[in-house]
Amino acid sequence: MTSVQAVHTRQPEPGGETLPAPWKAWVVLIILAVAMAAGNILLGVFSAVQEQAKAELGFSDFQMSLLNGLAVSIPLASFAIPVGLLVDRSVRVRLLFWTAVAWTIGTLLTAFAYSMPLLFVARMLGGVGANISTTIAISLAADLCLPEKRGRSLLLLTIGKYAGAGLAFALGGWLLGYFIDSGGLIGLAPWRSIHLVLGLASLLIVAVLAFLREPARMETRVGPQAPLGEVFRELLSYWRFLVPLFMGQIGVLMADAAATVWAAPVLARSYGVTPQEFAGWMGAVIFGAGILGAIIGGIAADAGHRTGKRGGILIAAIIGSIIALPAVLFPLAPDTTLFGIALFVLLAGGTVTGLVTATALAVLLPNELRGLSIGTFLAVGGLIAFGLAPTLVTLVSGWLGGEDQLPMALALVGGVVSTLGCVGFIIAHRTAPHPIR
Repeated sequence: MTSVQAVHTRQPEPGGETLPAPWKAWVVLIILAVAMAAGNILLGVFSAVQEQAKAELGFSDFQMSLLNGLAVSIPLASFAIPVGLLVDRSVRVRLLFWTAVAWTIGTLLTAFAYSMPLLFVARMLGGVGANISTTIAISLAADLCLPEKRGRSLLLLTIGKYAGAGLAFALGGWLLGYFIDSGGLIGLAPWRSIHLVLGLASLLIVAVLAFLREPARMETRVGPQAPLGEVFRELLSYWRFLVPLFMGQIGVLMADAAATVWAAPVLARSYGVTPQEFAGWMGAVIFGAGILGAIIGGIAADAGHRTGKRGGILIAAIIGSIIALPAVLFPLAPDTTLFGIALFVLLAGGTVTGLVTATALAVLLPNELRGLSIGTFLAVGGLIAFGLAPTLVTLVSGWLGGEDQLPMALALVGGVVSTLGCVGFIIAHRTAPHPIR
C-alpha cells in the first residue's frame, strides 16, 4: 500500500482539527489572492516596460533575458526547497509576510538601480518574494477547505495570480504613458517611476498580511515535526508520479514564461506598436486567460478527483496542454488580433495545467509533503522555466541570424517544450497514486 492510500481525510471533529467558518475561509482566500496578485504585478511590470529600460541602460536582449530569467530563477532554485520545508513545519503566515517584504524591497530597489549587478539583485528579491509565496499560499488554502473542494479554493489563488500578471501589463502601460507625459517622479525615468509607485503601494499589502492567523493543519500523516530523513524518503516514494508531472508542468511553464517575457518586445519590433497601445488589450488577454483557465481547471480538477479513478484529476491537464500546443505560433501571427487570440489560448491552457498540477499535489500527497513537493517543483521548474526559457530564446534567435529572428525563435522554443509538457502529463496520468478514500 502506498503512503497516499494510507492517508485518511480528516473531517472536522470536536477537539480535533477544525476548518474555519466558511466566511472566514473566504476572507483569508481573498487576502491570499490579492497578495498573489500584488506579487505578480510587481514581478511582471518590468517585462511590460523592459524596452524602455533597455534603451536607457543600453542593454542587449541577452542581458534583459538574464534580468527576466536567471535573476528570478536563481533565488527561487536556492530557496524554494528550504522554504517548502518551512511551510510544512512552521508558521506559514509569517513566511508569507516576509516574502511580501522581499518583493516590496525588490521593486523599490529597481526604481533606483543603475547598474546590471544592482538591478539583478533587485529582480532577485522581486522573484523570490512573488514566486515562493505561491508555495505558502497553496498550503494555507488547502487547510481552509475539504479535499473535494480544494480545486475551487486554488481557483481563487490562480485568478489572483493572473489578475496580477494582466495588471502588470495594463497598469504598467497606463502608468508609462502617464509618467512620459508628466515627466516622472523626482527626476526618475518613467519606467523607474512606475516601480517606485507600485513599491510604495505594496506596503499596504505587507500591513494586511501582518494580521493573518495560522489555520489548523489538516490530513497530516506523521506530523510537521517528523524527521527530515523520513520526510524525504516519503517524497521519493512518489517519484514515478512526480517526475513526469513536473516534466509536464515545466514544459508548459517554459512556453508561458518565454511568451510572457518576449511578447512585448515582439509587439514593438514586429508589429510597430508601443506599450501604451498594446498594454490594455495585452493585460486583458493575460487576465482573461487566467480567469477562464482557472475556472476550467478548478472545476475539472474537482470533477476528475470525484471520479475516484487513478489519474482522473490530471485529465484536464492533458487536454489543456494539447489544446495550447498550436498556440505557440502566436509570435508569427499575421496581425495583432491573431497574435492576441493565440496568446490567450496558450496562457489559458497553461493556467489549466498549473491549477490541476497544484490541486493534484494538494490532494494526492499528505500535508507534510505538500510544501516540500511544491518547493521542489518551484526550485527545479523555476530554474529551468524562468531561468533558461527566456535566455534559450535569445540563443536560438542568435543561431537563426540575430535579434530580428526573435519571433521565430520564440515559436520554435515554445513548440519543443510544449510537446514535452504534453508527454509528461500523459505519463503522470498513468502513474498517479490512487485517490484517497
